[in-house]
Amino acid sequence: MKLSAPEISTFTVIFVVFMAVSALSTEPKCEFKAIFNFGDSNSDTGGFWAAFPAPSPPNGMTFFKKPSGRACDGRLILDFLAQALGLPFISPYLQSIGSDYRHGANYATLASTVLLPNTSLFVTGISPFSLAIQLNQMKQFKVLVDEHHFSGSSYLPQPDIFAKSLYTFYIGQNDFTSNLAAIGIDGVKQYLPQVISQIAGTIKELYELGGHTFLVLNLAPVGCYPALLAQLKHNSSDIDEFGCLVSYNRAVVDYNNMLKEALSQTRKLLPDASVIYVNTHDVLLKLFQHPTLHGIACSMKNCLKYSTKACCGHGGGAYNFDPKIFCGRKQVVNGRNVTAEACSDPQSYVSWDGVHSTEAANKIVTEAILKGNYFDPPFPISKLCDLQPIG
Repeated sequence: MKLSAPEISTFTVIFVVFMAVSALSTEPKCEFKAIFNFGDSNSDTGGFWAAFPAPSPPNGMTFFKKPSGRACDGRLILDFLAQALGLPFISPYLQSIGSDYRHGANYATLASTVLLPNTSLFVTGISPFSLAIQLNQMKQFKVLVDEHHFSGSSYLPQPDIFAKSLYTFYIGQNDFTSNLAAIGIDGVKQYLPQVISQIAGTIKELYELGGHTFLVLNLAPVGCYPALLAQLKHNSSDIDEFGCLVSYNRAVVDYNNMLKEALSQTRKLLPDASVIYVNTHDVLLKLFQHPTLHGIACSMKNCLKYSTKACCGHGGGAYNFDPKIFCGRKQVVNGRNVTAEACSDPQSYVSWDGVHSTEAANKIVTEAILKGNYFDPPFPISKLCDLQPIG
């Protein structure tokens, strides 16, 4: 049967509509259209280097093949989380060129603290972008989104994005570690309740801005970090069977317990919000204690082998960390020009540079938390989103 021109036109329209509907029905589902992140170097995707340009290789060598503004050989937990939700990498708020904020913004910067850095609590070398500053940046961002709603900007989200977003926190490590050498673990413990209170207060303010879902990653077992093991004075009796500092890791556990309780209390004040404590600490602790049980590709060529030894550093030895020359830097040490170079197999290491995790470790941590076993209270992220592979 031969169709007439009008019939062909109608058939074409119906076919196009059918294909469009089919495409929409197969699009991955996710309740979260954006991520707004608050943090330090553990989740900084380029904010610090946008403010203070000086990125250097071998950072980025595994995934980006060049420095990417991350203190890592590749992707961070935040990067893997975004990929799992079907989102692009989250642009740094401070990076003006090449940024796309339709799927959120990242306020994290390397060396950031929760508490304001202009107090007597902190030594030099701390970022000026504390959590309070990051919160103010978020408030300003929301104002700009609301003001430019009708301007047709292709790089800003719609105003309703704030209720459809995931708000993540990975911050507090520098509050804990920056003063250990100066005032010791007992001195640091005195102000940790202030750190937790500030995080809880920030969540409440973001809730007032329209946020409903908050993931707060706890503090890592810093007593296993090569940098701390190499720099902090300690007795052999303070080293456990896995080579980690017992007293510092105990203090971390105390902090994490206080954080968990504070988030529980915050949850009661925000009854229609999800305030989730994410126990990344236990995943990382297992990696430090038993790295060979958590290999990325043990069936092929490489496994995780080294936990308390940095991949990128100088000095070799048990920790391969020298505080006088950080990863990628060149410096004169004892009259010689030396470079803190990277190992050839970062996928075999838990620690990238003595302070930060490798992409391999970050991937393992992300996969573990996405399974839902490390959320408190339980959070059905796999039901809220069709999680995508993070290979």
